[in-house]
Amino acid sequence: MARKPITWYIATPADGNIEQSRAAGTPVNLAASVGEVVDHPQPCTNKWFDESPFSYFRMVKRVGEVLEDTGLCPGTWPVRLWIVEPLGETGNWSQRYYPYRLLSHQIRVLEETDAHPALGAAGRDVLNVVQREIPERAARWAADWDADPEGMRDRTWDWEQCGGRTCGSGRWAESLAMAVSRNRRESAAQTWIEHLARNTVDRALADTDASMMARCHAYSRATGCAVAAQHQNRFEPYVLNALRGVGLDAPAPAPGVAA
Repeated sequence: MARKPITWYIATPADGNIEQSRAAGTPVNLAASVGEVVDHPQPCTNKWFDESPFSYFRMVKRVGEVLEDTGLCPGTWPVRLWIVEPLGETGNWSQRYYPYRLLSHQIRVLEETDAHPALGAAGRDVLNVVQREIPERAARWAADWDADPEGMRDRTWDWEQCGGRTCGSGRWAESLAMAVSRNRRESAAQTWIEHLARNTVDRALADTDASMMARCHAYSRATGCAVAAQHQNRFEPYVLNALRGVGLDAPAPAPGVAA
């Protein structure tokens, strides 16, 4: 049975330049090189170790890790995703720890592909949450906190540490999501998702007088909702509800009434 060909990916910012190549003063533009063979402008001689900020082409076969070690500021979006073919001698820092990575001094740029898989298997849904849901909800999250800081602090603590009838604790769900991201080779995707969510909150609250604690609360809610979208097809509602903080949006129970 023939082995399925491996697909290798490189991510760049919107202009198509590999970010490390730009920082090194030898920009390599993949957008201008589709269908062409590209030689590394300053290849290292001590393979495969860095002798300069840009010593080799770095690519991955697990697209959920493509945003790791790119030189891009975490949370940069949009990015562009390229399918490349490594040519010539290839290497790796460690097959044990980085089996999904490959290093080379020559590549062929095959094509540009949709960028959303860089955010995981559910990347489109993640972007929908980040771009549409969080901007609409961030102000409400912050306002709820500032309207009742003590009450929201207690309710948030209960959610983070204890959970409820319909969900586990927030901390447990976050730990589980992180473990699954590592197992599915989406650690870089989750890191990017969390940064995108926080950046969206910052934009949504830019012209408000929300307190710092209210902003932190909105960060937590936003990252939980975005990570829940990342894993929505992997977890049961008990976990997803914990990530989303269900119950925190409901009115606080009246004094003396059990939650």
